[in-house]
Amino acid sequence: MPYLAAMNPHSSIAHYRIASKIGAGGMGEVYRATDTKLGRDVALKLLPAEMASDPERLARFRREARAVATLNHPHIVTIFSVEEADGIHFLTMELVEGQSLDRLIPESGLPVERIVEIASALADALAAAHDKGIVHRDLKPANVMVTGEGRVKVLDFGLAKEMRPHDPADATLTSAGKTAVGVVLGTPAYMSPEQIAGRTLDHRTDIFSLGIILYEMASGRRPFEGASSAELASTILRDTPRPLTEIRADLGNDLCRLIQRCLEKEPRDRFSSARDVRDGLQALRLASGSGARPATSTSPPPSIAVLPFVNRSGDADNEFFSDGLSEDLINALSRLPGLQVASRTSAFRFRGGDLDIRQIGRQLEVATLVEGSVRRSGARLRVTAQLVNAENGYQLWSERYDRQMADVFEIQDEIVASIVKAVVPALLGDTAHAVERSTENTEAYELYLKGRHYWHQRSPSTLRLAIQCFEQAIQLDPQYALAHAGLADCYGILRLYGWISAEEGRPKAHAAMTKAMALAPASLEANFSRAFYAFQFERDWHVAGTDFQKAVAINPRSSLAQGYYAVFLAMEGRADDAVPHATLACQLDPLSAFIHSLASVALYSLGRLDEAERAAQQALELQPDYLLALWTRGLALCGLGRHEEAIQTLERAVTLSRAPIFVGLLGLDTRVRGVLMKPSAWCVSWKIEAAGVSTSRPSHRCRFTSV
Repeated sequence: MPYLAAMNPHSSIAHYRIASKIGAGGMGEVYRATDTKLGRDVALKLLPAEMASDPERLARFRREARAVATLNHPHIVTIFSVEEADGIHFLTMELVEGQSLDRLIPESGLPVERIVEIASALADALAAAHDKGIVHRDLKPANVMVTGEGRVKVLDFGLAKEMRPHDPADATLTSAGKTAVGVVLGTPAYMSPEQIAGRTLDHRTDIFSLGIILYEMASGRRPFEGASSAELASTILRDTPRPLTEIRADLGNDLCRLIQRCLEKEPRDRFSSARDVRDGLQALRLASGSGARPATSTSPPPSIAVLPFVNRSGDADNEFFSDGLSEDLINALSRLPGLQVASRTSAFRFRGGDLDIRQIGRQLEVATLVEGSVRRSGARLRVTAQLVNAENGYQLWSERYDRQMADVFEIQDEIVASIVKAVVPALLGDTAHAVERSTENTEAYELYLKGRHYWHQRSPSTLRLAIQCFEQAIQLDPQYALAHAGLADCYGILRLYGWISAEEGRPKAHAAMTKAMALAPASLEANFSRAFYAFQFERDWHVAGTDFQKAVAINPRSSLAQGYYAVFLAMEGRADDAVPHATLACQLDPLSAFIHSLASVALYSLGRLDEAERAAQQALELQPDYLLALWTRGLALCGLGRHEEAIQTLERAVTLSRAPIFVGLLGLDTRVRGVLMKPSAWCVSWKIEAAGVSTSRPSHRCRFTSV
């Protein structure tokens, strides 16, 4: 039978009766057909003759088609079989009836709710494929079907490739329907830069293509255009798309940033996985408070980052004061409605660096930056502050304050009020006292700043110094709520790593936490401390949930509260709630190794080991040798059965710290090498260190994951 003869309607291939042609592409033509054996309608994809005649390519296609056939996902078309009859090679697939996405996108773009709904389905489908090591490589609206009921299906994995280590993506087909060795495959308008350049591909090429689709759904146009293929390729490789906020005012800044991150030129700058994209979309819904769509605004909200003020006092011991002043400005600005403020951890990563202001602004995704310096001499204090446009590096405002140390609060108030006046003049409300004062005693305040400085370092020696500072601050001002909260948190961290026993730390932590709650029951710090105390010391740790939730409600932009709440929810097995909180925490503090490590803990406890290992690895890329990340990566590797890697990782952690939590897990992993370790085995690693808690109580599993 001639190869093309079988394509006529009413003809048959094997036991399939052709009904009509429904599509065509570089990987062959697609027909609606009836399976006469099973009495069901299917889709048949007939492979091009040139592919069928090449034994090597045909064998590779069969192998990869079998891999795609293993996918079983509600948003991916199902492949039933790879067959051959009368010299014709073809696939049988699920028949999906509806309209392709390219026909559904209006000139003005889709409604925001629909964008998020379709995008979530696409990201979920890609995550499932990537988990199997399969990369689509030709994702485009024409390959996305939307049924009459609104269900989304990704079609045409014909160019999909099963990626293996050191296996470059071969370039052998074009979307124009012709075959030529050395020609880049895919559809040019939706290709990633690395795909156009013929470089080795991984799953992140699909994330770029997804970003193009999201941009098109949002704006009604593609982000990259060109009169010819060469011009289009040059645009994708070189140009930055027009900001979506200039095209549509109702999209919301967070959704626009998510799309922009998918479209980063370098794969390492995009989301690390399609699952992260999906979780980011869920986090947008969560942040909006409606559960239905991202928060929107008529214009991009003002955004700002406070860089760590430079200590020019000539005394390294005064570093804590300049850091504390910067942090208090961050906290004060975060309380102003409508102002997006970069977190402390992300902003402080640029301490002492040589990056240009514009580069810092791009990495922190803010429009403006505050930088300054502190010079202290005895009781005299000189503070300089500048407000800088992050896009062009021009100074918008600057001021110098020469004061006595006793005037530190007034200096803070003046700086905040000046910034607000310069950045967000449309905001209403009194900003004269944006800094919330928990004490009027400047010496106690200075000790609190020093204690917080030591607390951030999280080592046994610095935590004990922090305790001394908080205790001295409390002696000077017994009503200093934040000092009591800081004291309670110190004992919680010491308990976590096994540096003190529960019996030693519980009464001290409880007393400090209780006092903080009595003095400032509506503060973020006190509510977080109460939740943290319950999480670390109480056998009935479930009570921590209410306080974590309240802390998040007080300040939804606190990455610390969001991250710990995610861990708590994960311990309760509430994956649908935990993952969005963890994702939001990472979005709020994208450069924090600690926050990414918290996300890793949450993912591990949900049994999502591959994702947990990736999150921990991302934390280590941000801060090599970060202890918590080494620990969580070791846990994930152990759970994945990759014991040699786990032991190597945990040995590094033990080299850096002899904390019982690290030593115990290393001992366990060494012992059970070659045996898959389930998440519940965390209990055993803790028990090795004689923590005095029975592992027979299921509720204790949560406590061992607290960080």
